Amino acid sequence: MKVFKSISRTVWILSLISLFTDTASEMLYPIMPIYLKTIGFSIVLIGVLEGFAEALAGLSKGYFGKLSDDSGKRIPFVQLGYALSSISKPMMAIFSFPIWIFFSRAMDRFGKGIRTAARDAILSDEATVETKGKIFGLHRSMDTFGAVFEPTLALLYLYFYPQQYKTLFYIAFIPGLLAIASSFFLKDKNKKSLPEVKKTSFLSFLKYWKTSPLRYRKILIGLLAFAVFNSSDVFLLLKAKQAGLNDTSVIGVYIFYNLVYALCAFPLGFYADKIGLKKMFVFGLLLFSIVYFGMALSTNIYIIASLFFIYGIYAAATEGISKA
Repeated sequence: MKVFKSISRTVWILSLISLFTDTASEMLYPIMPIYLKTIGFSIVLIGVLEGFAEALAGLSKGYFGKLSDDSGKRIPFVQLGYALSSISKPMMAIFSFPIWIFFSRAMDRFGKGIRTAARDAILSDEATVETKGKIFGLHRSMDTFGAVFEPTLALLYLYFYPQQYKTLFYIAFIPGLLAIASSFFLKDKNKKSLPEVKKTSFLSFLKYWKTSPLRYRKILIGLLAFAVFNSSDVFLLLKAKQAGLNDTSVIGVYIFYNLVYALCAFPLGFYADKIGLKKMFVFGLLLFSIVYFGMALSTNIYIIASLFFIYGIYAAATEGISKA
């Protein structure tokens, strides 16, 4: 198809790796809050765990992104990051002590922090100004299809083996291994090493603020403001369970959300290249507001299902677009 002609081999490989990794991660994500509650985690402790893990990922993205720039290499960061995230999956099933769960979850997010900036830099290098929305949209679409396949398998597994959560953590290791294997097909375009590699301190990436373009600063401030008010999807899943859905139905509604996201990410990214990335992103934020307002007011399971449909469109209109 003509629409896929400008998409390179590297973009397809990265998208496939993300599909495998998300297949592993998303098999566990919808059952994670349920599993944590069965081993004694309170709602507050779940929130602390998610907040700590995401903060670690956020800070490490900046450091390893700067380190990737300074070293002139991308692929080693991508490979190491995906490897750590894959190894962390079975670790969460080995012991159920809170400190071990914290370590395993932190390792998963640390892997994300190591790979994300380098991977997105590769995607950006493979795109033009006219195709950024499409390139990042395809990547998010492939990534999210993993969130459709594996939760479906998890749903079937829990139907026959109710509450047998730990086995799923071991099964999730298989697509993780496929992601690691696929990463070895990537090659750094820049073969030359930099003549002098500067020492990179942990917070040295913050210095970029002083030299960054004004447009970049505006975008960053806007994304930071949104991140402050945003919350983990875990709480939307807990809201669905509070409304009366059983464990199987909670996973089902999460699969539905991801299916909408996966199907819409590429076409919305393609369309954003036509109308402007900013317009598409603002449209997505409006949908986000509608979803959280509706979730706060309603306990009707049909309305909540409809809100998850809108939430899927919101994700498709913002996740890849913000990166682009």
